[in-house]
Amino acid sequence: MSDAQIAQRALRSLDLTDLTDNCTDQAIDALCAKALNPHGPVAAVCVWPQYVARARDALRGSSVQIATVVNFPAGGEDIGRVVDDTREALADGANEIDLVLPCAAVRRGDLRTASEMVEAVREVVGEGHLLKVILETGELADPKLIATASRIAIEAGADFIKTSTGKTPVSATPEAAEIMLNAIKLSGRPVGLKPSGGIRTVADAKIYLDLADRIMGADWATPKTFRIGASSVYNALIAAIEGRASTTAAGTY
Repeated sequence: MSDAQIAQRALRSLDLTDLTDNCTDQAIDALCAKALNPHGPVAAVCVWPQYVARARDALRGSSVQIATVVNFPAGGEDIGRVVDDTREALADGANEIDLVLPCAAVRRGDLRTASEMVEAVREVVGEGHLLKVILETGELADPKLIATASRIAIEAGADFIKTSTGKTPVSATPEAAEIMLNAIKLSGRPVGLKPSGGIRTVADAKIYLDLADRIMGADWATPKTFRIGASSVYNALIAAIEGRASTTAAGTY
């Protein structure tokens, strides 16, 4: 595939994201305008919970989904609070919930807490919305822990498993994505993958698309099963589609 074809494929699977600490109403408006680029649209925008209603209004009538985060970024263990936050986000118009798994619980072997949180949020999300579970693979680090976290999330009802919050020193890596894809394949369940954080170029996006093609099959990675969580890659993708040179701007994850 040409760079333009790779970029087009990646753009349609992009969760265009602004989870910066200084996000503003104007930034959300700009993000939503980008989401509707004629070369797209992207799959979703991912915003802080307080901006869900604004994004919903800006994208009303389009195919772009509204994703937001809960238990983010720390991955705490207060299930009741996370459930309440999820209910509020759905009421505001979120279509997709990106839940941070309590990775500290996984690291200390308390798999029950991690599983119960995913199950509780799954119950609230229901079947009409997507649940993406963020494993924070850079913090788990150990391949066995990444595999264990993937299995827990899948068995507890995740629609997607996602690498990272983008708020830690190590975000998405091909090694973690490969472990997660193998867990999905082994499960036999219709679960997607979302690499996120640190994806800034067409070449970066291609790495994850190639992994998905190799492990899951050439027709597997569509917006229903594969997302890229980033904003820093957006300009590079548009430039490649339009046949222009690109400079990579600082990310807004």
